[in-house]
Amino acid sequence: MRHRPSALYKEERGFRQGNQVSCGHSVMTMQVPSPPIPVPLYAQVLVAVIGGATLGVVFGQEPYLYGLRNEQLGKLGLWVVWLLKTLAVPLIFFAIMDSLIRASLPLRQGAKLIAICLANVSVAMLIGLTIMNLWQPGKSWQGHVEDLLNLIPGTTLTPAFTPSANPLEDLFAYIPRTLTDPFGSNNIIGVVLLALGLGIVLRWARTLSGQAGGVLDYVAWAIEWIYGWLVRVLWWVILIVPFAVFGVVANVVGKSGIGVFSTLWIFLVAMLLGLAVHALLYYPLVAWIIGKKSPKVYIGQGADAILTGLSCNSSLATVPITLRCLERMQVSSQSARLAACVGTNLNNDGITLYEAMAALFLAHALGYDLPLSKQIVIVVASIIAGAGVAGIPEAGMIVLPLVLSAAGLPDQVILASIPLIMTVDWIIARARSGVNVMSDMLVAILLDVGKTTPVTKSLA
Repeated sequence: MRHRPSALYKEERGFRQGNQVSCGHSVMTMQVPSPPIPVPLYAQVLVAVIGGATLGVVFGQEPYLYGLRNEQLGKLGLWVVWLLKTLAVPLIFFAIMDSLIRASLPLRQGAKLIAICLANVSVAMLIGLTIMNLWQPGKSWQGHVEDLLNLIPGTTLTPAFTPSANPLEDLFAYIPRTLTDPFGSNNIIGVVLLALGLGIVLRWARTLSGQAGGVLDYVAWAIEWIYGWLVRVLWWVILIVPFAVFGVVANVVGKSGIGVFSTLWIFLVAMLLGLAVHALLYYPLVAWIIGKKSPKVYIGQGADAILTGLSCNSSLATVPITLRCLERMQVSSQSARLAACVGTNLNNDGITLYEAMAALFLAHALGYDLPLSKQIVIVVASIIAGAGVAGIPEAGMIVLPLVLSAAGLPDQVILASIPLIMTVDWIIARARSGVNVMSDMLVAILLDVGKTTPVTKSLA
């Protein structure tokens, strides 16, 4: 999970006003609306799962409480996902625009940072595709999709795409033809491309004008203001996620029985396997071979940051500890800050890997034989989504519907599957945070390769 410096929130631990994280000479301040219930989101989801399962076992599909049925509660989950999907596109658009306008990164260091992040995420995608294509755990859901997702009988499960023989044609299909086209079709690739183009042009125009307080500055302020309010609205939507989980679990258990959770564990294990292989095999190996930091140094001296990221589900909240761990590894303060602070929009291997694997899992569950061209589209959508969701609360959950749309899954399946996945997503989210923290540390180590600059001792 990623949290950006300009974001108007702080998730999970300490919903306090004015939390500050020191990152070099700058201070990142996050202010959030105080939640009505001071309980972490994962705890609320756990209570919702237990309560929904109990209701499903006790009443099944029978009416209770003035004729209310579990089936009606299940519709609540669909409404919440619809709200999340509606907010996701403008959120990603304004998040990228805001980042481009406010980012400050030297060309040479920025190019090296981008190259390292692209190499890491490419390996993550290779790991994810290999696991999903060789194991194909999604096939364990085949024949049970209608029951698991409580789809209405007769719902079409035909993929919403017609793959071509040329992978580039599938990718070009996502390039927006008009300024409004990506927003109407929830085309995440088109939205990100449009945001990048407009953001770069606006940044370039502001640089050329060189005037403070001009029209372009007001445009930049308006973009930041809109993004801030979208995050606030999203936060209030996230507060009702436990109620959606409660309704969906009650509906699914009432219809299919408590045994539905034995099937969900396959999804959980598949996601955790991909994250574990990338974080516990690839990262230490690269840190050792290229960065000259043995696993004992990389994992041993970085354990405090990794465990903190796992526990608090926030890589930004972990930044001060990450910097101290990197100091103990004798990584220069410049590389440490560049990776952990500036590179926050790019070091999202955990989210990116999860999005691609989840899309392939559900595609296999529906019996889709995805060609290589469509898998490439899923990979590109996941990478773009991972770079675009930094700073959005519950980023993995928010962007998943858009990646699933890029995979060609029917809207009915997307709306029905997300609430069910939410029941185990809180576990996967913590693993994603741990991966992102480990990514920050690896990028810092690789940025430091070849440097002779002495280590700075004042990282905090």
